[in-house]
Amino acid sequence: MSKKTWIIFAVLCIAVLGGLVILSRKDSVDVSNVNQSNLQKATATDGNIADHVTDLPNSKVVLIEYGDYQCPYCGEAYPQVKKLTTDYASKITFVFRNYPLVTLHPNAKAAAAAAEAAGIQGKYWEMHDKLYESQDDWSNLSTNDRTNKFVSYAKAIGVKNLTKFQTDMGSNSVEKKIDFDLALGGKFGVTGTPTFELNGQKVSDTVSASLISGDGDAMRSTIDNLLK
Repeated sequence: MSKKTWIIFAVLCIAVLGGLVILSRKDSVDVSNVNQSNLQKATATDGNIADHVTDLPNSKVVLIEYGDYQCPYCGEAYPQVKKLTTDYASKITFVFRNYPLVTLHPNAKAAAAAAEAAGIQGKYWEMHDKLYESQDDWSNLSTNDRTNKFVSYAKAIGVKNLTKFQTDMGSNSVEKKIDFDLALGGKFGVTGTPTFELNGQKVSDTVSASLISGDGDAMRSTIDNLLK
């Protein structure tokens, strides 16, 4: 086994171990009658916040990421995921769902709340990108400092009502949305982040690893085969 393969294997093992930290709140959301592979509409169960979907919501290829904004492996995968979703913007649907592993990453849920709060004012993807691109700047901040940092990000990306943004971060609706995403991930069998679902099937560790520590070509080949 090559050195690079060992590194990929180690990364995935650590991610799986992190995924074994089960969040009790996700078990309180009943998704037994929900098909997690479908795009989720806004309902009372998810805080009236629908799935966040890129520009092409009706593609025959749907890629879903279960991610943690503080997870270093999600951060490493982000540039390739961003490039992939940009290159395939007219061909596939991309969905991001929250799966914060708060025992390992204490600021992850607050970051997810910041993205959802920005989304309420139409700036979800802008905040999503900002959080990953600035991951090192906020990951280790205290509670007060992280809130101030997220508010500064909201201002920078053009969120108009910063008071509402901060209120929404702690709202019941945003809490429900995050818990709903966690429940969907639990039902799908997520054991670490990032986990990718492609047309209802879990993407293999090898293909996922190509996004974390490679050029993403393995994921592109998988998508190309589905598009044929």
